[in-house]
Amino acid sequence: MAVDSESNLDKKFIQTMRLLNIYLNHFPSHEKHGLALKIRQTAYDMYDFIVEAQKRYHKKTTLTNLDIKHEQLRMQVRLAFELSYFGHPKTEKISVQKLNAKRYLVISASIDEIGKIIGGWIKSLKQ
Repeated sequence: MAVDSESNLDKKFIQTMRLLNIYLNHFPSHEKHGLALKIRQTAYDMYDFIVEAQKRYHKKTTLTNLDIKHEQLRMQVRLAFELSYFGHPKTEKISVQKLNAKRYLVISASIDEIGKIIGGWIKSLKQ
C-alpha cells in the first residue's frame, strides 16, 4: 500500500472517530459505560492495528486482525442503530427515528469507506 493510501486511511479514520465520538456522547446515559465504551474501545483497537500494519514488514496477520476489528466495529454500530441509541435526542427537534437513521447512515458510510481501504490494502498484498 502506498504512503498516500496509508495517509488517506489515517485521515479517514480520524475523521470517522471525530464524528463517532460526537454521536457516542449523545447515547442514553445508561449506555455510556456499556455499548458506547465498547464501540470506542473497538475503534481505538482498530487504530492500533492501523499503526502496527504501517510499521510491520510482514503485514498479513496484522491486517487480518484489523479487518476483524473493523467488522466488529461495524456490527456494534449496527446494534446501536437497532437499539435507537443514535437517535437519543437531548434538545433536537427532529424525530428520534429520523435522527437515528440519519446518524447511522452517515457513520456507517464512513466505516464502510474505511473497510474498502483496508480491503484494498489486503488485496494489494496478495498480488
